[in-house]
Amino acid sequence: MTLTAIPPKSTFLENVDLMVDKALSFIDLPPGWAQDIKAPDSTIKVQFPVEMDDGTVKTFIGWRSTHSEHRVPAKGGIRFATIVNEDEVEALAALMTYKCALVNVPFGGSKGGLRVDPRLHSATEMERITRRYARELTKKGYISPSDNVPAPDMGTGEREMAWIADTYHLLRPDDINYLGCVTGKPVEMGGIRGRTEATGRGVMYAIREFFRHPADMARTSLTGTVAGKRIIVQGLGNVGYYASKFLREDDARIICVIERDGTIINEHGIDVDALRAWMDENDGVIGFPGGEYHAGGIEYLEYPCDILIPSALEGQITVDNAERIEAPLIVEAANGPITFRAAEVLRDRGIVVIPDFYANAGGVTVSYFEWIKNLSHIRFGRLQRRLDEFRAQAMVDALEELTGKRVAEPLRHRLLQGTDELTLVRSGLSDTMREAYEEISEMFHRHPEIKDFRTAAMVVALNKIYWTHMRIGL
Repeated sequence: MTLTAIPPKSTFLENVDLMVDKALSFIDLPPGWAQDIKAPDSTIKVQFPVEMDDGTVKTFIGWRSTHSEHRVPAKGGIRFATIVNEDEVEALAALMTYKCALVNVPFGGSKGGLRVDPRLHSATEMERITRRYARELTKKGYISPSDNVPAPDMGTGEREMAWIADTYHLLRPDDINYLGCVTGKPVEMGGIRGRTEATGRGVMYAIREFFRHPADMARTSLTGTVAGKRIIVQGLGNVGYYASKFLREDDARIICVIERDGTIINEHGIDVDALRAWMDENDGVIGFPGGEYHAGGIEYLEYPCDILIPSALEGQITVDNAERIEAPLIVEAANGPITFRAAEVLRDRGIVVIPDFYANAGGVTVSYFEWIKNLSHIRFGRLQRRLDEFRAQAMVDALEELTGKRVAEPLRHRLLQGTDELTLVRSGLSDTMREAYEEISEMFHRHPEIKDFRTAAMVVALNKIYWTHMRIGL
């Protein structure tokens, strides 16, 4: 097929479609199928008034888009931000479709957004706003355990998901699976251990997988393991923080953190726990004593490093700065941080990009585990944890009897530890990220005409979506 002409300045959705078109050029689909796969199923716009604490009334605008229901329910986060618009929501919904297909999570793609700045509202105002938004979506069929399941995104978290779940339950009291209407909830409200860290941990697993593949590493100047690698992180929100935290545990050095109010640089390594605590207390990075402060922001994406992790907003690397990026490896922790044209520039310069819809798939993967938990009405590990411990104890006892020696306490503790929910979640996430990377790498190396990992990953995802459609029919 012929690639769509590249407009001088593309919207987020246009960038996503251009990336899809490029991948479709390597797939022989019957006529009409490409457009069907790309087109969103439906998008709803809601507008509603909410009373503020001072008695005034403010009107809010929001959207929810369902890109594909080739698998149900459709899945995707809800973001609260002033930049939210219909184009962004539809682009993010499309990415969710491709992401779920790529990592073998049986969901379609959806996304929601509300145009609001949570920092400007009290907790009571945010509760009223969130519940009203959830009510509008539920009434119109855009929240349901069987049809459409939201999750946290920018500006939302466990608190908002709990409000949404409770609102849905009030409107649908006969749905015994109501907790499955949303994921990312507090553990005590049906959430799952490991969900908050999931996207960041998935980023770390993606980087580990890259370093486990010598043929892929050979495309960069990088050698060895992630230990000692100099890393730049843009955005120390939930995803950027946990990715940085886990990479530091692998002995990587976070040398630069770019935030909305400036940049912190420390070539010896930034203590991201200390920086995150400082940001929570001071609403920014200014004054942080653990590094050198610079007033600039986006220009520090060009600072020399081994790995660049943009984990903030879309459209951060464009044709305006792609020629100056020095990182040999970029891992897209955010959605759409690199525009289509910028990705072409980076590819031609030999810079490897691990694409967003793989790298940040940890969130939807663990959301899938939470949804399963909610529908099964039982905590993971509840049935087998003690059984695992009893069996392990019998093995240790037999080993000590045969050798006449007592097993050392650290090893005994590891052997006797039963499989709990968090262990199972992390194991499942690691397996998912590894399996998906193997598919991407295999596609890339099997087809030399494919020149980048994003296109390889998209070909894998599109093939799965097409074959699902073929099996179930239109």
